[in-house]
Amino acid sequence: MLSESPSVTGAFADDSVEATYKRVAWRIVPLLFVCYIVAYMDRVNVGFAKLQMLADLGFSDTIYGLGAGFFFLGYFLFEVPSNLLLHRFGARRWIARIMITWAVLSMATAWVTTPAAFYVIRFLLGIAEAGFFPGVILYLTYWFPSHRRGRVTAWFMAGNSISGIIGGPLSGLVMKLLAGSLGLSGWQWLFIIEAFPAIVMGIVVYMVLDDKVGDARWLRADQKALISAEIERENRAHTHGSIRSVLVSARVWLLCFILFGIVMGSYAIGFWQPTLIRLAGIEDPLTIGMLSMIPYTAALLSMLLTARHADRTRERRWHLAVPALIASVGFSVCALSGSHLYPAMTGMTLAAVGVITALPMFWALPTGFLGGAGAAAGIALINCTGNLAGFVSPSVIGWLKNQTHSLISGLFLVAAMIAVAGMAVVILIPAKVVNR
Repeated sequence: MLSESPSVTGAFADDSVEATYKRVAWRIVPLLFVCYIVAYMDRVNVGFAKLQMLADLGFSDTIYGLGAGFFFLGYFLFEVPSNLLLHRFGARRWIARIMITWAVLSMATAWVTTPAAFYVIRFLLGIAEAGFFPGVILYLTYWFPSHRRGRVTAWFMAGNSISGIIGGPLSGLVMKLLAGSLGLSGWQWLFIIEAFPAIVMGIVVYMVLDDKVGDARWLRADQKALISAEIERENRAHTHGSIRSVLVSARVWLLCFILFGIVMGSYAIGFWQPTLIRLAGIEDPLTIGMLSMIPYTAALLSMLLTARHADRTRERRWHLAVPALIASVGFSVCALSGSHLYPAMTGMTLAAVGVITALPMFWALPTGFLGGAGAAAGIALINCTGNLAGFVSPSVIGWLKNQTHSLISGLFLVAAMIAVAGMAVVILIPAKVVNR
């Protein structure tokens, strides 16, 4: 139940308030959800392409890890400016621009032939996509108060799991069926085909998305007033409303570290899961893709149920810490599974459940105390700094694999990082700051 302002919402029955937010959710969340499916597929399809492209191009695991990670250097450098531009010019134009430019660059990956070209195209892809995820997180704060945002964010981020559920089999099928067509390898077709949905969705976003509540012609005036009053009241309670307050905040930098640990786990799954399945004795790309559905399906169910419970209880910290510890156990099981398929799948499922559940729970933390321009800068700063783990994770794991001829040390490193991140939440962040 909302704590409502009598002057604005007193005339609203509870069911009318719920109907208003349900209308908003059905209008914008499915669109953003589909966009995130497309974004995540374009971001991690390099993990499936790796099964063929390394042999075709003569790349080592170190080259692959660096190339996969270079995406996040571009992402890091341009994310804060991108989010500030979205806050200034509006989500509709900016998100559409992001999606179309990243689609073109993702498609161009099909024609790389040297490590340098691979590094450059991944770096440019990171620049192009910078601002998409934090932009959407910021955009949701324009429409939903914090106590409704957990479930909404989880539904948006369910695109991560769905991309794994449909992306794995699709990637395997493309690579298997189109290999050699028109003189192109299967991994090249993968980059070409999976770029087109981003172009289509970019156009749809430009045509359909509204920048703010006042632009929504599909809401009545009283419904707009209800939402605007809720958001304005919450913004007045935020403690970090300026860019300067964000940059000097120890709490913001702590959240950067926590996200770094969680994201290390996320991209360990995204970039190395196909390799782990192949090391367990599965060679066929389509079979690898089908098996990759299992962890993501379990993670989807866990994420949605956890987010619902977190919103109902208005508790955030333990709803993040427990999944993070489960993920740590999962990565440890993967490290110890050797070439045995069933233990490896069990570990990957626990890791995916933990990481993917923890991520939307994390984003309920900073949006609880960031507002205005501070929210635009703070969300982007936290996301881009945390996502440097997207560079560190594949790069370090790839280097360790080359040095030790095993993924064991890299997986244990990820397990340790995500465990420390989970415990830091409950030890160092006061409950009163985030449990709203």
